[in-house]
Amino acid sequence: LMHQAVVAEEANARQGTASTKTRGEVSGGGRKPYRQKGTGRARQGSIRAPHYTHGGVVFGPHPRSYRPSMPVKMRRGALKSALSARVADGAVVVVDEIKLDKISTKQMAAFLDGLDAYGRTLLVLDSITDEIKKSTRNIPGVELRMSPGISVRDVLNAEKIIMTRAAVERIEEVFGS
Repeated sequence: LMHQAVVAEEANARQGTASTKTRGEVSGGGRKPYRQKGTGRARQGSIRAPHYTHGGVVFGPHPRSYRPSMPVKMRRGALKSALSARVADGAVVVVDEIKLDKISTKQMAAFLDGLDAYGRTLLVLDSITDEIKKSTRNIPGVELRMSPGISVRDVLNAEKIIMTRAAVERIEEVFGS
């Protein structure tokens, strides 16, 4: 279930705008290049046929949506499973609140060091203040997310997940249990 959710999320991130022109869409090539018989050359109907330089592409990509359909209950179940697995691993830390009096990357780095949060860290908050946003943006590997907006991929990628108590309550309220 978690795998399905991650695959769906990554598929949703695709632009799907790759495009090519077929022999009918390439400009030119309406006239027969030379007559059918009597030249000794192979018969040709258009200079935009696929085997010609500047010819059309056969079965090339066209814009399409890669968005798979995944029911809401399955998505919620995947997130619950991911969070449960991370709690079992001991990767989740719940703090009362993250309070910064001013924008300070040094203070935020010290706070994260105090929680042994090195490498990929996910901060899950109920509300993101400007101080917290600006204090974390220059720390490599730290991701900020609002509590109901976390994804299975975020949860599974993070080595450490730091959540505020309010964020946990909000997640329980939205997803239940």
